[in-house]
Amino acid sequence: MTVMEHTKILKPKRNLKELSIESNKKIMKLSKELKNHLKIEWAPLNIPPRRRIQTLAAALYVYVFMFLPLISVVLGVFFVFYLNYIGRALMLVYLAYIHFDHKKRASVLNGIGTGVTNNMGNNIGKWLKLYPGIRPKIATLDIHFRIPFLREVVRFWGLVSCSKQSLMYYLNKSNDPKHPDNRDGFTSNAVALLVGGAEESLESHPGRYVLVLKERKGFVKIAIRSGSPIVPSFSFGEVDIFDQVANPPDSMLRKFQSSVKHLTGVSPLIVLGRGFFQYTFGILPQRRPIVQVMGAPIEVKQMNEPDVEYVNEIHQQVIDSLIEMFEQHKHKYITNADNTKLVIR
Repeated sequence: MTVMEHTKILKPKRNLKELSIESNKKIMKLSKELKNHLKIEWAPLNIPPRRRIQTLAAALYVYVFMFLPLISVVLGVFFVFYLNYIGRALMLVYLAYIHFDHKKRASVLNGIGTGVTNNMGNNIGKWLKLYPGIRPKIATLDIHFRIPFLREVVRFWGLVSCSKQSLMYYLNKSNDPKHPDNRDGFTSNAVALLVGGAEESLESHPGRYVLVLKERKGFVKIAIRSGSPIVPSFSFGEVDIFDQVANPPDSMLRKFQSSVKHLTGVSPLIVLGRGFFQYTFGILPQRRPIVQVMGAPIEVKQMNEPDVEYVNEIHQQVIDSLIEMFEQHKHKYITNADNTKLVIR
């Protein structure tokens, strides 16, 4: 075989000009797709003031829990090391007060009966119609009550610690209408507890419903010790208000997030939301409906030392109730309901 013959056999069917045109078309197509992907969707100028106020309120809520913990720690350190002697002394007294007050009383703040500041903005009237006489409380991370300045904000909002001591305090309070603690007209407390907590937030992605519940049985023991019924509740649409950077269980990011969560109790999420004046990127939640479905109360027998079998029995009832609620209501509130399953880990 001669060189000429070999060259003739390998000669391309298309000439260089055709390949160049095709490459340019592909580049233009990719450029157009990238431009569309990076295109910013701006909010209209004629947004009603009410919606602007709602966005501001959501921003305040997000910024408080995302940035105030760090700001509070930095301020605390700054006051201790850089103020004059009187300022340092006052700061140390404040820190000591936080430590002993939380250790003895779980940072309980009497007088803000219903988490007024938090719940009134969410139309507490519906709650009062469904559960008259029951004072709603929302539990948050215990570490929030150990951080100066942030502690006062969450207490003012009516939030309570999710620690065992705090939950037992509220669930064992007197039901006597004449008791001083019930001067606000309520006679009992209901504490909302996010059982999956920080670990569950790592699983949160739009369209995926994952509950971290299989090994979480402490709330069942507390309910049994206090004789309080457990009311399962499920929120449809909550996973859709934020996305986050992909963090598969074996990824380096997830390992880092899990390590931070283990040390601090807080999951460092990299959230993908919207901004004040555009809908493309930011850390504000997307405007999506969240529908909370309440299940039937699961009654428990009061025991000071609940046995393992009874705890497992009640725990399984909670799981079964959540699965039943999800399957019963998912077609009302989920777009791709047939292909969406509730995963319990």
